[in-house]
Amino acid sequence: MKLISFAVPCYNSAEYMEKCIESLLKAGEEAEIIIVNDGSTKDNTKEIADRYQEKYPSIVKAIHQENGGHGQAVNTGLKNATGKYFKVVDSDDWVDESALNEVMSTLRSMEEEIDVYLVNYVYEYMYNNTQKHVNYRMSFPVGRKFNFEESKKLPVGTFIAMHSVIYRTGLLRDINLELPKHTFYVDNLFVFTPLPYAKSFYYINVDFYRYFIGRQDQSVNESVIMKRIDQHIKVTELLLEAHDINTFKETRKRLYKYSLDYLMIMMIINSIYLIKIGDKESFDKKRKLWDKLKEKDPVTYKKLKRKFTGMVASDSKFKCGLAKKIYVIVRKIFKFN
Repeated sequence: MKLISFAVPCYNSAEYMEKCIESLLKAGEEAEIIIVNDGSTKDNTKEIADRYQEKYPSIVKAIHQENGGHGQAVNTGLKNATGKYFKVVDSDDWVDESALNEVMSTLRSMEEEIDVYLVNYVYEYMYNNTQKHVNYRMSFPVGRKFNFEESKKLPVGTFIAMHSVIYRTGLLRDINLELPKHTFYVDNLFVFTPLPYAKSFYYINVDFYRYFIGRQDQSVNESVIMKRIDQHIKVTELLLEAHDINTFKETRKRLYKYSLDYLMIMMIINSIYLIKIGDKESFDKKRKLWDKLKEKDPVTYKKLKRKFTGMVASDSKFKCGLAKKIYVIVRKIFKFN
């Protein structure tokens, strides 16, 4: 058994995938790199994947499949993983070598299995060569095992991201995690769905994951989100179905508050972009999404209506206009896309 499996979903990734793979190869023989070629047709992604498998047969697996989207590529990586732990690294991102060494050393030295390891990540804004570091040192105990109830509230605008999680492979398989095909934004499901099942956490305070920001076709680009808003709504609805967060309210208060905040930000994102699109169909979609929440979880619906989300949920032109202005300010502060 390998210590860790890195799944690298690739779709027409020839321009940048080698940087990603080379950074992961520094983990050596204790790791495996599963390159999932998700039906690439426009470049030589397939050939690059096969070349790495041929050169590093004991480390790299190249898997070719019909296009199924990012979620299906993650599913394929998980299905073929032999590592004790599982980490997704997107093909346009990479990992820091010194941080990788520390992560591997920690995984190697732990006598007991940990369900979730957490690391820091860095936004790499390639269009202006700036960075934004996201860390959890004010929220999670450093360098020891803990449960989620020992954590503190995360700073505003900070959540656990796909970039920051390393899961125990068995945990993901035990809960039968399967992401939907042909759907963007499934990283939200990948992070949110397993959390209530995780009993142990360990935070390694290193800037491990380097998250590339800058391509015009990137899924987090504002214009792209608006084009794919139906997929973002779909993921949000699946999040609502994933758990009844009210069952955590009394016994797992920190998990409940985190889950409530997570659903709140997802509702805000959908609502803001639907407001920005601005046509009747978009306002109808916004209303239906809020009705879905009300039907599924009336308690959470009432709570969110009392927060800022109450403004973005409104049909009032004044409130919607004010929400857009607030969004512009928040976007400049947090630089999230």
